[in-house]
Amino acid sequence: MRVKSTWKTTSNRILPVVAIILMWQAVAWLNIAPLVVASPYSTAAALYDLLLNGTLAPDCGLTLMRTLAGCTTACALGIPLGLAMGFSDKFYAAMEIPVEFFRSIPATALFPAFMLLFGIGDISKIALAGYAAGLTMTLNSMYGVHVGKELRRRAAQTLGIGGFALFHKIVFPEALPHIAAGLRVALSLSLVVVIVSEMFIGSSNGLGKRIIDTQQVYKTDEMCAAILTAGALGFALNRIALAAERRLLHWRGK
Repeated sequence: MRVKSTWKTTSNRILPVVAIILMWQAVAWLNIAPLVVASPYSTAAALYDLLLNGTLAPDCGLTLMRTLAGCTTACALGIPLGLAMGFSDKFYAAMEIPVEFFRSIPATALFPAFMLLFGIGDISKIALAGYAAGLTMTLNSMYGVHVGKELRRRAAQTLGIGGFALFHKIVFPEALPHIAAGLRVALSLSLVVVIVSEMFIGSSNGLGKRIIDTQQVYKTDEMCAAILTAGALGFALNRIALAAERRLLHWRGK
């Protein structure tokens, strides 16, 4: 019975992937957009060649480094800010308007400002990713404090636990599941912003640079291979974060 259930779960995951590949192949066969969409076979062949000659790995590594650096910056700034906003009503009232204002500004609209401030090197890309993901971490951390069980706080205060001890023993642990969920979103958002910034902020490497370069010379098979690599990278980061969340926050919901 267990084997049957496992097979059903596996098939339910594989079938959508197979359907997407078949639709992709159908578009290639119909020659609907030959300059935009390469066939799955030619994309796989191009990906194999890029992996074999070793030119894709450095771009993937640099994009990953920038993504992790941006997400780390977001956590370092966003989590303390969000926790403070959630824990203190006065601090929330002071920071609500700035946070909501900057949350409404797309990160891509700030390309020129970040280029002027940080130049066209890695720092501008990391800072832009940190800005975009930092707002996500701020809001998730704040909501994590707000949705914490009020009964536990009152019980702790009845026992004489208050101030930093209340925050450390009750508030922060209950906010961790929301922080972890925000981290997964922040990782994906950091990757998106880094790739887009590699396309449009002066760069000589990275997956974004490879995508835009191959698009400009109509190497659609290599372009699709780079796009698939970016998607695989984002998927892997999400699965690693989810596995760590399940292992470290095994008590969530209890």
